[in-house]
Amino acid sequence: MKNQNTQLDLWEVFIQSKAGLPYMHAGSVHASDAEMAMQNARDTYTRRGEGTSIWVVPSHSIKASNPDENDMMFDPANDKIYRHPTFYVMPEGAKNI
Repeated sequence: MKNQNTQLDLWEVFIQSKAGLPYMHAGSVHASDAEMAMQNARDTYTRRGEGTSIWVVPSHSIKASNPDENDMMFDPANDKIYRHPTFYVMPEGAKNI
């Protein structure tokens, strides 16, 4: 017998708790379209008034880095001297630079 996937599409939910703050990943919901995903996200993650805004993103649209490639992805780029202010003259009396 053929195994069929009967679940709706998976959507990732991001919530902004207060205006001006960053959106944080809250979890996932299943939905057939963006409108249903928004309603499911609201019903699931903001029942007690948490948040001022919601983003929903189809899970298949998210591109993630590969942990096996961390060395290449997060290389500090020491060969790019312009990223290191070693050749700037520090003004006398300058603070917190």
